[in-house]
Amino acid sequence: MRAATPRPGAIRRIRLPGPRTAASSRRVVGTSVAGAVAASPAPRSGERRRDVGHDRGWSQRWERTSSRRLQGAGVVVVLLACLLGGRLIQLQAVQADAYAQTALTGRMQEQSLPATRGAILDSTGQVLASSAQVRNVVADQTLVLQPHESALALAGLLGMDVPVVEQKLSGSKRFIYVAKKVQPQTWRQIAALKLPGITSEVVSNRTYVGGELAANVLGFVGVDGHGLEGLERTLDSQLAGVAGHAESEVDAGGRQIPLGLSRETPAVPGKDVQLTLNRAIQWKAQTALQQALQEWDAENGTVVVMDAGTGNILALATSPTYDPNRPGEFPAEVRGDRSVSQVYEPGSTGKVITAAAALQEGVVSADSIFAVPDHIDVGGIRIRDHEPHPVEAMTLTGIMAHSSNVGMIQVSQRLSQDSFARYYRAFGIGSRTGVQLPAESAGIFPPVSQWRGSTGPSLAFGQGYSVTTLQMASVFATIANGGVKMTPRIIAALDDGQGHWVPTPIPAGTRVVSAQTAQTVNDMLEQIPYPQGTAPKASIAGYRVAGKTGTAQRVNTSGSGFDGYTASFIGYAPADADPAKGKLVVSVTVHGPQKGMYGAQIAAPVFAQVMSFALQTLAIPPTGVQRPVMALSAGR
Repeated sequence: MRAATPRPGAIRRIRLPGPRTAASSRRVVGTSVAGAVAASPAPRSGERRRDVGHDRGWSQRWERTSSRRLQGAGVVVVLLACLLGGRLIQLQAVQADAYAQTALTGRMQEQSLPATRGAILDSTGQVLASSAQVRNVVADQTLVLQPHESALALAGLLGMDVPVVEQKLSGSKRFIYVAKKVQPQTWRQIAALKLPGITSEVVSNRTYVGGELAANVLGFVGVDGHGLEGLERTLDSQLAGVAGHAESEVDAGGRQIPLGLSRETPAVPGKDVQLTLNRAIQWKAQTALQQALQEWDAENGTVVVMDAGTGNILALATSPTYDPNRPGEFPAEVRGDRSVSQVYEPGSTGKVITAAAALQEGVVSADSIFAVPDHIDVGGIRIRDHEPHPVEAMTLTGIMAHSSNVGMIQVSQRLSQDSFARYYRAFGIGSRTGVQLPAESAGIFPPVSQWRGSTGPSLAFGQGYSVTTLQMASVFATIANGGVKMTPRIIAALDDGQGHWVPTPIPAGTRVVSAQTAQTVNDMLEQIPYPQGTAPKASIAGYRVAGKTGTAQRVNTSGSGFDGYTASFIGYAPADADPAKGKLVVSVTVHGPQKGMYGAQIAAPVFAQVMSFALQTLAIPPTGVQRPVMALSAGR
């Protein structure tokens, strides 16, 4: 039977039952399409219709599935477009300013603008301390492109070695100081180089014009520009001012963009201060004191010059001292002001208080006679005069003039303990003076409840209590001012910020003793700077001088004994001047002299030098009136 021949256009499916093997695959591949068709069995009746119907259903299902898939993809695309569009609107419209601000912030460089610190001037208007703006040159090492070449350009302008500068420019630090306190003109030259990574910060540079002059009074400032010692510390709120703030837009190299954004809040300058110090007198006091310390091989010393009528301090000298332009190079112990912080037993200068108290209480007069031996036993101890002598009939004036310890003990025995202590307190012993200087000591004065048998007698001749040089200067100023105590004053005027000086008020004085008592003590003190007294080296030609020597044993650090001496002289001139016209007080204290011990020998010549200079500097004329001559002993 002949095989059925397919009709033209008929399609036969070739079924390959079961998995194909490699051989069958090779046979199919090697057989022609016509042969394959010829070998296929003829379709049965109705089979073509079944195949066409099946294909049409499959096509419809596929079309429906594809349509659903296309619709889903379209929805996803639309959603993504909406999301992207919304985000674009958010970035460009809603958050555009915020993102722009963030980008700008990244380009803004912040800088503090230090306030120019107020100047400190002396009483004549001469500058003692002033400030000027300078620059600290800084580097961002990560932005320095060529450290060696940049160092070559900078070294000459900064006065530094090239390797040193190159080392500061090399590395990964974002901030490092290359040089500090560079003058503005030098920075302008550096800025003109436009070196990547090199910027600067504005700082205030404090300069003390006189170097060591009045250093212990002025003090100094720290790296943050605030006062650390002296008046710089006390008056910091007046002098400091208020810092400002600046922002500028910079490029990637840290350089300011010429037309970029910049904002600035200006600094408020500090206010100036005028002191009562006289620059020339301060210089003389320091110079004379330093020479005396060298001559007598002493540890340290102080000199105070004061106007008795106002309390104005004209000089406050300390030696050894330091240079406040470079305070870190000096030990801490020389940076304080010993005239207000170092305490010592005054010795015979304290006899002024004992004499004034006895006179004011009316238990003695200047001519009262005392039989004075060269020693006395009180409270279980023996107290001696500085030189042996037979019993002498001394007046109170003679006791002062010869500085007799025994005689002054006899005077004090006419006073009650409470009355005695009250006058010491009234003169300011055991209390701060009120001067505006930091670290001022109140000294030491024991309450009556703690007195022992020898306490009162020791106090009478200046031992057993401790004072500062300024306190003792104030005691003598009270006598010179007619018995009225003035608060020591060192701030003369303050700048009001509008270019006007506002004088600081002079506090009202406090009467301690009567004018008559003060005059009697004054006349007694005038007997001392002459041959019949203890301090002829304190006399000044053409002027009447009143004063008192002091020589006291120094209590050692353990407090159980004595170690060396303190030599002092305190006086004032013109002694005959009306208290209303004022008198100058000079107090000299020298601690630990190794080549001498007496105040008349060591301190009195310093007093004469400083006082003579001060009188001439202030053009205070001699009076030409003879001093009173008082009896020092019975019968003369």
